[in-house]
Amino acid sequence: MVKVKPFAAVRPPKDIVTEVAAPPYDVLNSEEAKNMAGEKSLLHITKPEIDFNPILPDHDSRVYDKAVQNFAEWQKKGWLVQDGKPCYYVYAQTMDGRTQYGLVLCAHTDDYSDGKIKKHELTRKDKEDDRMIHVKIQNANIEPVFFAYKDNAELNEIVAKAASGEPEYSFTDENGFGHAFWVIDDDAVISRITEIFTTKVDAFYVADGHHRTAAAARVGAEKREGNPGHTGNEEYNYFMTVCFPESQLKIIDYNRVVKDLNGLSPEQFIEALGKDFDVKPYDGEGEYRPSHLHNFAMYLEGKWYSLEAKAGRYDDKDPIGVLDVTILSNLVLDKILGIKDLRTDKRIDFVGGILSKAIFPLGTTAILYIIQNICICITFTIVYSLCCRYRQWQIVSPPQGS
Repeated sequence: MVKVKPFAAVRPPKDIVTEVAAPPYDVLNSEEAKNMAGEKSLLHITKPEIDFNPILPDHDSRVYDKAVQNFAEWQKKGWLVQDGKPCYYVYAQTMDGRTQYGLVLCAHTDDYSDGKIKKHELTRKDKEDDRMIHVKIQNANIEPVFFAYKDNAELNEIVAKAASGEPEYSFTDENGFGHAFWVIDDDAVISRITEIFTTKVDAFYVADGHHRTAAAARVGAEKREGNPGHTGNEEYNYFMTVCFPESQLKIIDYNRVVKDLNGLSPEQFIEALGKDFDVKPYDGEGEYRPSHLHNFAMYLEGKWYSLEAKAGRYDDKDPIGVLDVTILSNLVLDKILGIKDLRTDKRIDFVGGILSKAIFPLGTTAILYIIQNICICITFTIVYSLCCRYRQWQIVSPPQGS
């Protein structure tokens, strides 16, 4: 079973939460973050390169120093205040009239190394290193990881009861998504939550935050090696996560943006696609969305297309080979575009489905945008399969700082 614990959160006072709360660090580029960030925004801590003019590369040592300075300054000014005791928290987010509720808690790095925290993607070393540095220099987890777990009726009841009261925070963000937050500070309830997780919940599934999870595990291992009196109960063994029961999850797409066509003209690229896909221009309103498995949407030179993988180009009997993410990687990214490693190739990037418009400010650097159908990965992660080479699904991340 998994190990969890409550924690004393460092969070904004109620009257300024909307000024501090910010999108996750990886859904905005530095220019977008600089334009969005107000005086109190947590973006000054999670993306501190925006405080320099011109904006510095996010791996510059001055950027990390600025993150430490800003985190201390926010606490000094009272924009972030630590709770007086360890608590659990309930976080709810609402999108398109649907609300999902999760528990905010600390998970243990041992569960990552022991395989109880199950992943469905490989990580990019540069992003993992960056997150590791942020955790080490701050000696804190500024941003939570998103986990899923199998439903537990009693935990669901506890969360529902907590969420029936007046929330500590409740606001709607700039994208129209609702956020609410409750504090569970009753000692008996806290103890029971810990007991349920440690006796009845056998695994967590990383929904979003593989790099942050891997970084937390690496920091814990490093600190463990430097502590001859290590017990496993030290704070460095734990990291912050928001955990949702599987019945609450709203799964959305996470899509590929390619910056060039590997020397091909658009006409040559479409001709190459035709060997493995039925390619049809889309003349409807708005963007084209995949309607079924093995159907993809492609945006190329201002026009949407439907791509239908031809029969025989994938193996229905292979639980990994039949996934759309594998078909896309093998038949398009690798075969035609020459992108062999999605983790390291700088010609490809990834955009969450709800943020599809974010590719268009990239201008001509975003040559190709491909949307794939959604596949629920939890079944495959149960049997320890890596479902994709890079993130295939994601839940809407909570604003940081709330």
